[in-house]
Amino acid sequence: MMPDGFWESDAAHVAINPHQPADSAGLAAFASSTGLQRTCFFQTSGSEGVPKWVALAKEALLISAGAVNEHFRVTSTDRWMIALPLHHVGGFSILARAHLSGAAVTCSDPPWSAEDFVRRILHESVTLVSVVPTQVHDLVQKKLACPACLRAAIVGGGGMSHELAEAARRLGWPVYQSYGMTEAASQVATQPLADDLPPGCLEILPHWQTSLDASGRLVIRGPALAKGYVLRSKPGEWTWQPLGSELVTRDLVHLGEHHGRRWLEFAGRESGFVKILGELVHLAPLQARLDALALKHGVSPPPVVACLPDARRESRLVLVAEDSAGAALLAPFNAGCPSLHQLAECVRLPAIPRSALGKVNSGRLREMLISGQV
Repeated sequence: MMPDGFWESDAAHVAINPHQPADSAGLAAFASSTGLQRTCFFQTSGSEGVPKWVALAKEALLISAGAVNEHFRVTSTDRWMIALPLHHVGGFSILARAHLSGAAVTCSDPPWSAEDFVRRILHESVTLVSVVPTQVHDLVQKKLACPACLRAAIVGGGGMSHELAEAARRLGWPVYQSYGMTEAASQVATQPLADDLPPGCLEILPHWQTSLDASGRLVIRGPALAKGYVLRSKPGEWTWQPLGSELVTRDLVHLGEHHGRRWLEFAGRESGFVKILGELVHLAPLQARLDALALKHGVSPPPVVACLPDARRESRLVLVAEDSAGAALLAPFNAGCPSLHQLAECVRLPAIPRSALGKVNSGRLREMLISGQV
């Protein structure tokens, strides 16, 4: 999948999204002209829609890969299957893990199919995969049992609800929640194999130093941190934005220790709170409640809790669904729910905007709702 000698070479690599190749036009030339050698570039969502690429040294990807390999005891006898796009760090990082461990790698064929995914695992004796919650949801909805050869399914790109994780485990899927970001070359903290930390807590990988700022946001420092960002203000015009020695994330977390092991518990995103009638409302637990209902009633893809401006209440919460089955969850969601947390209405969309990893594109969704593109 990568040329021989890639990890040792000075060559830069631009992880191009095949659906948006124009976004990277001129980036490789810019990297060469500014001396950004041995660097891999991954696109991420920038503020105000400005194309933004994270610059990760190959060494950063390999350091992260070594920590993940140690955490999951990966050896040359393992076989990875890549079921995530290679233009995302979640998929690409598997190549680094396999390079260090000598494990074999195979790729699933797009588009995503839960049935094909299971067949490939079984047919190729796959032992390790990385997936996102949307894929876990599909496996559970279709009641697909896990092949016995698979020993770990690492879940990233978002949090699994407790209900989804338990439903997956009942089908035999050995799911392990992880927490990470592109700027961290993949994982920062991951559920241990023994699952012997307090509920909801993930073990911080040893190459990271973590702290909280005054607002409770996670701050990370370590050798796998990105060098910085490359931003495109106009077609063909790129600028370099160095990151420095630490990254202040937008994530609110709790930190602690358990028998000498450091742990992290995700509490929410700084942007995941809205004001309603002067009260702060946390959206993540509401989405988790809706996801649990979708799982219970067999609704796929699950609908989304969204927020719209409201002249009287500041904000109002709505349910966004793609079909009548999703819309039917409005009443059971509101039943027994505090009035402040109730969803005012259901909005139907032909398709909820999502990334290639299945994550809801909240900014685009909000634009569609406000502009009336429903």
